[in-house]
Amino acid sequence: MYFAALLARTEDGWEASDTELDDVETLSDLTDLAQEASVDEDTVLVYIEQEDAWFGILRVDGEEDPRIYVSDASAAARSSYGEILLTDELLGREPGAEDEIAALEELVDLDGTEEEEDGEPAPSSRPATATPLTDDTGSGPAPDPDFDSDAIPAGPIGELGILADFGVSEKDLLTLRTDALTEIADALGAAEVLEAVR
Repeated sequence: MYFAALLARTEDGWEASDTELDDVETLSDLTDLAQEASVDEDTVLVYIEQEDAWFGILRVDGEEDPRIYVSDASAAARSSYGEILLTDELLGREPGAEDEIAALEELVDLDGTEEEEDGEPAPSSRPATATPLTDDTGSGPAPDPDFDSDAIPAGPIGELGILADFGVSEKDLLTLRTDALTEIADALGAAEVLEAVR
């Protein structure tokens, strides 16, 4: 179950609205949604939560690039809305890396064998050798050849200081779990306006 809310800062405080994400397919769509709600290019926060699994915050300040925080990247990666927030830049990957990985997975089975035209697995082109336990210098563990540098990390990812100027420190953000939006709204002084739309 998902919940999304939008908080826009104004001269008189914060305005809150619940947000429909049915038409949101990309980060650009979500950013546009936030910018449309902005008053005089002031700060807008979009909050997305999957119950008891993860939450994400998108912050837009005028025309600046959006800032993102996700409480649990690996959980968010299994969600269509979470994937919107988990950009290549946020994950430290080269742009388009995910497409390249998907294309490779289509060519090669997960067990590392290619299929011949008749559907039978082709012999592996990689010689069957034991994996060394040390590197070339013999002074430490060798890199794991099967290590996936593009794997989604478990735990929080993004900008920990995304709400620091509003009184939510990095430490505070990391301790938020369930119903994080309530605590964030309290810190912003937006609890009442948020309650009106929940």
